Amino acid sequence: MLNQEPHPKTIKIFLLDGDPNGRMLCELSNWSGKAYKIPRIKVKDCADRSDLVNTGIYMLFGKDDEGNDKVYIGEAEEILKRLNQHLVQKDFWNEAVVFVSKDENLNKAHIKYMEHRLYQIATMASRYKIDNVTTPAQTAISESDRADMEEFISNIRMLVNTLGHKLFDEKRASGIREKSDVFLIKAAKGTRGADAQGVQSTEGFVVFKGSKAAGETVPSAADHILQRRQSLVDNGILIKSGENLAFAEDCLFSSPSAAASIVMGRSANGMIEWKLLDGRTLKDVETT
Repeated sequence: MLNQEPHPKTIKIFLLDGDPNGRMLCELSNWSGKAYKIPRIKVKDCADRSDLVNTGIYMLFGKDDEGNDKVYIGEAEEILKRLNQHLVQKDFWNEAVVFVSKDENLNKAHIKYMEHRLYQIATMASRYKIDNVTTPAQTAISESDRADMEEFISNIRMLVNTLGHKLFDEKRASGIREKSDVFLIKAAKGTRGADAQGVQSTEGFVVFKGSKAAGETVPSAADHILQRRQSLVDNGILIKSGENLAFAEDCLFSSPSAAASIVMGRSANGMIEWKLLDGRTLKDVETT
């Protein structure tokens, strides 16, 4: 028998208000679920959507006081009722993404299972500050139901990304093929103990968990470098490790130079500072 390629999934997006900044309905081919993207100011308008009185999963997206991405992950037996409650209870969010089932086969155990799993995945991805005060409880469901819910979760992750939120995406580039893809900054003159590893990603540059940054900055370090390093320390991403600072988790930067400057504690050109094991710089790799 010939191996068959997986059938590509088609995403259909409908503008419910005729406005790309308004409410959206998203459907996926061969899937019993569907998603709504609802701006906070449009929640009251959703009385026209009968399926939003059903059981479902939702995420509230916004920013914290420092401008960092923030999310609340929840479940409800009556989604629209819960969203209206959050209009009063939570003020950080400006957009909700909701998932319900077309066939109304999601029960309380199903959505509690998915809430727990999505919280786990978002925590591991470590991209957003999660507003949940407690970890959602895990529920026991049958093996067949668990398989169905994991497929539902896979589609949730795809659609959340499609709708502009990388809540569940790992920071490291998914296309790393071999060890030579990993770039290094090794301790040498001027690095004051820096010893870091990282990779390029479609969003910039990721410095790996466990990498060491210089313990101190140079006197001439620019204000934006000092401020970013202090922010990483304040948020527990850079922690004291002997005379150095260590990354407590993978950290995504907007560019190789932004990453190198934090690692080295000074202004740095990431295109020549990040090198492969064979000594080639990032610039060498990109120009050959």
